[in-house]
Amino acid sequence: MSDILSSHIQQAHARIRGHVHRTPVLTSARLNELAGAEIFFKCENFQKTGAFKARGAVNAVLLLSEAEASRGVATHSSGNHAAALSWAAGLRGIQATVVMPRTASRVKIASVERYGGRIVFCEPNHQAREDAADKVVRETGATLVHPYNDGRIIAGQGTAALELIEDVGNLDMIVCPVGGGGLLAGTAIIAKAMRPSIRVFAGEPEGAADTSVSFSSGVRQPVENPASIADGLLAYVGDLTFPVIQRDVEGIATVTDTEILAAVRRLFEVMKIAVEPSGAVGYAAIAGGKLAVREKRIGVILSGGNLDLERVLG
Repeated sequence: MSDILSSHIQQAHARIRGHVHRTPVLTSARLNELAGAEIFFKCENFQKTGAFKARGAVNAVLLLSEAEASRGVATHSSGNHAAALSWAAGLRGIQATVVMPRTASRVKIASVERYGGRIVFCEPNHQAREDAADKVVRETGATLVHPYNDGRIIAGQGTAALELIEDVGNLDMIVCPVGGGGLLAGTAIIAKAMRPSIRVFAGEPEGAADTSVSFSSGVRQPVENPASIADGLLAYVGDLTFPVIQRDVEGIATVTDTEILAAVRRLFEVMKIAVEPSGAVGYAAIAGGKLAVREKRIGVILSGGNLDLERVLG
């Protein structure tokens, strides 16, 4: 899978580059000083639809046959993938139907509606999301574009790390968030293909640490009733993404909601950029001392910027 998908990531990059931003890589002398390392932030908070999810979504939609596209696409998502797929579907003039938990952020619901997606609400648990999406597919004939457990999605998400390595060069580590694992798997595959010596890590909320638990045990294990301010990372790691993570990822660092919010605040106060809690989890693992980073060159993917200020600030 790794060899196949590394080439798929290169192909995906060529396919989507005219539709997504090549997001900037920013640095901060102050944050470097605090970490005792050189940190290079890949700012996917500036991406189309406000998150890296645009990469995988547009890759998947562009790969649809005309017959598939005519029936539309469907997915389930807490928000960022839902908005990204709605946007990508609009590029081909097709319908996107997205299943969202009834507790989803109002900011993310509004984003889906703005991009023309049709929303079906469900209970806030993984099984309800899967069941509702399956029902949409049965009733409409739409193609399911899973938010992370899909080779087209994994390939698209890996393009962020591809650009980061191309732009920065010699990195010792890459750190990104993990929920379902699409970004982490894509990052690990392309990073290892481009720089075999690189070490890949992820940050994960303590309240939704199924990837960490699964990584430690060697067997996928869901967390019952996951909960975190990082609402985009409440998914259960996929059966496609987990084997890649087992093989190519060095470790998963868990962080508390307090540490995540401190990272969001520090990124805003020091770098003047808005990063949503899910997008700041990788940096939270560094700032919280959960990873050994001193004197290293580290790429950090800030995966999204769809910040719900009411939910974060209270």
